[in-house]
Amino acid sequence: MTGSTLPGMPTDERGEAGDRVICHVDMDCFYAACERLREPALVGEPLVVGMGYEAGADVGAVATASYEARAFGVESAMPISGALERLPRKRTAARDDDLDVADAGFYRPVEMEYYESVGETVDAIVERAVAEADPDGVIRSVSIDEAYLDVSAVGWDGARSFAETLRADIGSEAGVTASVGVAPNMSAAKVASDADKPDGLVVVRPDEVRGFLADRSVSELHGVGPVTADRLGEMGIETARDLASADPDELEAGFGSRGRQIHRHARGIDRREVEPVGRPKSLSSEKALSVTDDGTTKRELTARLASEVAERARSNGALYKTIGVKVIRPPFDVNTRARSLSGPIDDPDLVREIALDLLAEFDDDRVRKLGVRVSNLDFSEAEQSSLDGWEPTAQTTPATHDRRDRRTRDQTTFCDFDE
Repeated sequence: MTGSTLPGMPTDERGEAGDRVICHVDMDCFYAACERLREPALVGEPLVVGMGYEAGADVGAVATASYEARAFGVESAMPISGALERLPRKRTAARDDDLDVADAGFYRPVEMEYYESVGETVDAIVERAVAEADPDGVIRSVSIDEAYLDVSAVGWDGARSFAETLRADIGSEAGVTASVGVAPNMSAAKVASDADKPDGLVVVRPDEVRGFLADRSVSELHGVGPVTADRLGEMGIETARDLASADPDELEAGFGSRGRQIHRHARGIDRREVEPVGRPKSLSSEKALSVTDDGTTKRELTARLASEVAERARSNGALYKTIGVKVIRPPFDVNTRARSLSGPIDDPDLVREIALDLLAEFDDDRVRKLGVRVSNLDFSEAEQSSLDGWEPTAQTTPATHDRRDRRTRDQTTFCDFDE
């Protein structure tokens, strides 16, 4: 690609794709946000979500700390025991005259299956937004709560509107917030998304990148971790401007090939393309609707979503072993059910049949959103085994839906779908 060049860019670095529009979507304290969805009383409270943590224990590590908890010095990867020294539990503080309840917080264990179900809703919103804005758009999943989007077709005049709409849709439909950075390349977009957290939007046009980065600490640059930042500081390099002006040969001598990479990033240069990572682990289709308990409306929508997701699987050359539904009751009560078969299939009628059967559990419930998902995907070219005359077996009875779903659920990553 060719496009505008940045001020001061050497001749051999021209050709940076200034016409590219890259978004970095980063969910804000995602695990904590999910916990607040199902426990609204936690909104505004210091909240720590622990990996390997059990209620009341002091073992494990901090997976996510809400911004309120971070104000007390709690950080990701910190041992739970260390977090408790800075932020006691509310329950403990209420019983201890030496502790102030106002300076205490809440602790919850990681529940990945629930976070993935919320992440799938975000996936669907992002996929829809990219498909509508740019037929050639690309999504690169980084994790359950982070992704890069190439939506160059929207152009710079439409970039802010696209990002604003995306953030608003994620908030209204998924109930969680995202910060979005928009820039002409991936590394600058990453810095931009971090610049106005939480729930922020920063748009950096091609001719603004160098100025946007210049006075930022090197620790804010993509690819510069704490150890590298300390070593750069010992070399007198504190800001992106310092790093951009440094001798790239000296940086390479000190940091290897990464030295030249961070030098380019400091100058606003990053030619990496946004490329999908691997094949999808699951495929889903979701749709919001006006809150309703009407059975016909729910069944008709579920049948349509089942047809859509089965067609997507077929167009991607994917067989599937697990079929599931998502039912969101107002405001954001997420429920998932799934059934696994004895082998991978391609059978739209069976997807619809099982989805409707799983939906029956929620016949009397008011819902605001429905979804259908196929997972345990198989992209092999082997001929499909016939499942004519399929009947439920002991391993797929309703009583085993949830347990079996937990055993076979894929570790779905944020936006890890191909449209």
